[in-house]
Amino acid sequence: MKASVLQERRERVFLVLAGTFLCAMTLLNVIGITRFVQLGPMALAVGVLPYPLTFLCTDLVCELYGRARANFLVSVGLGMNFFILGVLILGNSLPSVGPDAMPPWQVLQLAAPIALPNGDIVESSVGLYQLIYATTSGAVFASMLAYVAAQYCDVQLFHFWKRVTRGKHLWIRNNFSTLMSQMVDSVMVVTVTFGAAFLRGDIALTALLVLVGSNYVFKACVALLDTGPLYIAVHYLRRYLRLQPGEMAAAHADNEVYGT
Repeated sequence: MKASVLQERRERVFLVLAGTFLCAMTLLNVIGITRFVQLGPMALAVGVLPYPLTFLCTDLVCELYGRARANFLVSVGLGMNFFILGVLILGNSLPSVGPDAMPPWQVLQLAAPIALPNGDIVESSVGLYQLIYATTSGAVFASMLAYVAAQYCDVQLFHFWKRVTRGKHLWIRNNFSTLMSQMVDSVMVVTVTFGAAFLRGDIALTALLVLVGSNYVFKACVALLDTGPLYIAVHYLRRYLRLQPGEMAAAHADNEVYGT
């Protein structure tokens, strides 16, 4: 196979992994805490459902492309978080159209006063965007902090366990890195998102702990279940990308040695 064709194949696979990673991360920020669902004994925000895919993608990038590519992907995701937050703030700061030009679905009529996640109290009606902004802007900020801590932690721990095991036992670096970084993510994103509501007395400590526990249990279960798909993906992608044992698909991958 020509080198140019092989390089294009490798870049396309990276693009798919990066696209899946960024899509799952964006869904977390966009739908965030707009709805909570009951999944068995767990209470989960719908934005959490696709999020474990981000750790699978970074593990695959770490394994196939090296730490530099994985850190680059995480950095791009951080930039997208800033972009999403900026668009939300811009949309909230611009003046709304007049009442005559306002679509009927833009304002929701309320049966009783409610407290929005950002602390605002609305009496009888609330703008649809105001409601979306209140439920997502704080979650985006929280996810940014958790994202930086958890994703960089996952990449670093993955390569730490890879050095410790001398490049063997993929399941160890996959599970140990993800389980530890998922704990960091779950604690940070819930406490930052609902910390203000907890201090105001709008949410009880037990409810906060349930959210942290539910988030972590769900992510941990998905992390354990994705070990099999990870092995299958690594096996077939190494063949598809024509990678020798220990070789990375990136043109300038980290020079990692796991020998004696």
